[in-house]
Formats: sequence, C-alpha cells, structure tokens
Amino acid sequence: MSSATWALILAVFGAAIVEFVEALTIVLAMGMTRSWKAALVGTASAVVVLAGFTAAAGFAISSWLPKSALQLAIGGLLLIFGLQWLRKAILRSAGRKAMHDEAEIFEQETAAARSAASEQRLGLDWFAFVVSFKGVFLEGVEIVFIVITFGLNAHNMPVAILAAAASGVVVIGAGALAHRPLTQVPENTLKFGVGLLLATFGTFWAGEGLGVFTKHGESLTWPGSDWALLVVLGVWIVTARLLVTTLRQRAEAPAELVAGALNSQEA
Repeated sequence: MSSATWALILAVFGAAIVEFVEALTIVLAMGMTRSWKAALVGTASAVVVLAGFTAAAGFAISSWLPKSALQLAIGGLLLIFGLQWLRKAILRSAGRKAMHDEAEIFEQETAAARSAASEQRLGLDWFAFVVSFKGVFLEGVEIVFIVITFGLNAHNMPVAILAAAASGVVVIGAGALAHRPLTQVPENTLKFGVGLLLATFGTFWAGEGLGVFTKHGESLTWPGSDWALLVVLGVWIVTARLLVTTLRQRAEAPAELVAGALNSQEA
C-alpha cells in the first residue's frame, strides 16, 4: 500500500476511535445507572438515523460538486476540523488546558443520570434513551464526516469505511470486556496525532482544490504528488511543537516572576 493509503487508514482509525470512546462513555453511564434497554435502543436508533444521513450526505457531496470544488470544500472543512483538535491538544500539552479525562466525564454523566427525574415513554426510560441517542448521533456525525471526506478525496471509500468500522469493533469489544469507560486509551495523544493528520490532509486537498479558480477549473498538483503529504505533515509537526514550547515558556514566566518577588522580599 502507498504512504497515502496508510495515512488514510491511520487518520480515519484514530479519529473514529476517539469518537467511539466518547460515545461508549455516555452509553455506559446511561446503561449502568438508568436502563440498559433504553440506552441500547437509543444507540440503535441513532445508528439507523446515521445510516440515512450518511447516504444522503455522501450522495449530495459527490454529485453536486466538480472534483476541484469538492477538494477545496472538503479540504477547507477538514483543515478547520483538524485545527480545532490540534488547538486543544497543543493547549493541553502546554498545560494551558485540563487533560481530557474520560473517567471524570463518566462520573458527571452518571451523576446527571441519577439526579434526573424518572419518565417512561414507549416503555423506555426516556432520559436514558434521549441522552444515549444524542451522544451516539453527535459523535457518529463526526465519524461520518471524516469517513466521507477522506474516502471521497482519497478515492478510496472502502478503506475509509473499514478503518472506521475496525475502530468501532475495537472500542465496543474492549468496553464489553471491561464493563467500564476506556480510561487507559491515550485520548489526548490520539487527538494530537489525528489533529496533525487532519490538518495535513486538509491543507493538501484544499491546495489541490484551488485549481477551481484557474481558467480550466482543474485540480492543481503538488510537487512530488502524494509524497508532498510527508512534507506538509512535517511542517505541521514543527509548527505544533513550536507552539507548545512557546506557550509553556509563557506559562512558566509569571511563576518565575512571583518566585523572584518572594525571594527579594525574604532577603
């Protein structure tokens, strides 16, 4: 397989596994504190709605836009999406933002579930159903977005789908065996890596899509073709590390000033 295919697999698998972990945390919280039946029915309902959403979105995107416009639109969206993940990962690495803690989120969800009033609709615990449906649907939309964007632009939808499906099997299987949130998954590290990959592919595809503004409207080609992905990735890695270092230094500077002031007063 080519380097672009491996990058496609890693990006989709990594991004999807993060979303699956977050969805699993919500479903486990609802099932363990309220009703497994309602949580599972809510999950299944969300999957059905997502299937329809995926079919409609995939058909619309692939049918309505020419190739270069498709690359520019999807590349731009993917770049924005990736930069959001990368921004949070950089802030966490620099100590400017609290680390994402799945165990803490699980506790918050279970506390909310215990305090919520009991309401039965259609034979289901309505709170557990709605929260499970909403959580799985919202996390699922992000997975669908990544699968469609990567699959269409890389002209390899089967690989993108299989990578996402594999991540789902891994997370659900691990959750079923553990019967608890997957707190050991290095989610913040995954988000940093996936953010870099999303930003890389977004930059690459958006650059190709700029050809829509040329006379013939055809996609542009990067020097070195797909190998240019490695250069773009390198640029993003260096940029991210510089930002982490700079933010850490700025965070440490006020602490050093305070320590210096205290020492001068003691002297």
